[in-house]
Amino acid sequence: MENNFENNENQNENTPENLSNQSLEPTFEQNIVESSTVNENFNFQTRINLAPLQESVDKVKAEIAKVIVGQSKMIDQLLVAVLSNGHVLLEGVPGVAKTITAKLLSRTLSLDFSRIQFTPDLMPSDIIGTSVFDLSKSSFEFKKGPIFSNFVLIDEINRAPAKTQAALFEVMEERQITADGTTYTLDLPFLVIATQNPIEQEGTYRLPEAQLDRFLFKINIDYPNLTEEIAILQKENELQNNDKLAAIAKIIEKSNILQFQSLVKQVLIEPHLVEYIAKIVLNTRQNQFLYLGASPRASIAILNAAKGFAALKNRDFVTPEDIKEAAIPVLQHRVVVTPEREMEGVTSTAIIKQIIDSVEIPR
Repeated sequence: MENNFENNENQNENTPENLSNQSLEPTFEQNIVESSTVNENFNFQTRINLAPLQESVDKVKAEIAKVIVGQSKMIDQLLVAVLSNGHVLLEGVPGVAKTITAKLLSRTLSLDFSRIQFTPDLMPSDIIGTSVFDLSKSSFEFKKGPIFSNFVLIDEINRAPAKTQAALFEVMEERQITADGTTYTLDLPFLVIATQNPIEQEGTYRLPEAQLDRFLFKINIDYPNLTEEIAILQKENELQNNDKLAAIAKIIEKSNILQFQSLVKQVLIEPHLVEYIAKIVLNTRQNQFLYLGASPRASIAILNAAKGFAALKNRDFVTPEDIKEAAIPVLQHRVVVTPEREMEGVTSTAIIKQIIDSVEIPR
């Protein structure tokens, strides 16, 4: 062991610690580490300044906390979805603040907002728009539907039939709408937050796997604990008849959101962590308790979400914990449990946790 340490000391005379006192000292004061060619064994890449992003995120959380008590995990996941340019499916029983949280988040972002209430009689044209004959021009003119917005809240998404749900396939994946042979590109950023009630199934339509796969996250919202319930009642008593959304300030401009999304894409991830993501997803395809495993789109979603979680914690590099935190909300709606295990009460979340625990964490 002593010989090994001596060899290491001889081979690594230009250690990062020594270099930091020489060529890297000025750049640390600027919060940037520039690329260096001092030693071929070291490749110091440009670091990302996440301070503006962190400051904006903290302000958004503070604004939402004026109305919402607790649910910090859900709010973090919603913010990661915004930073990762992904859609979110909120699932929870009625009255756990699914819709109001989405509306509060939209108020803090300077984005065009539209809300669509899904009902059994809703038609695809009610969402994407329709062509109307203009008598003055003697021609048809396309009237854009409510989906043409930056931030779209779809309430009770499983209330509409499959024909209407299918109208969202193209716009959620490709950020465009094709109507009457013409393709309309949506203004970016484009985010869909949909809600659904997992308990009441009368008059609902199960979302097809192809549509579920287009959601970055599925977030399950639980009941608040006793302390949070008391705080909710106290806050409601204080607000009385005042509008809950009136005091919410706009924090992030549209241009800043696009900049933050670009920054998140630049968050560093080591090759062995990329392999870690691939192994987790591969295990979902080989697990005997799952009838359907996750697709490569799920791998990409974990990658992007892990970068979002890292940025949310003011880090410009991904850790295994970021991947673990992203894996469950990304995978739980993309895999299908075998009928036998489903009858036994085994959930996809439990199986995914087991898979994550079985895959060795890279060192």
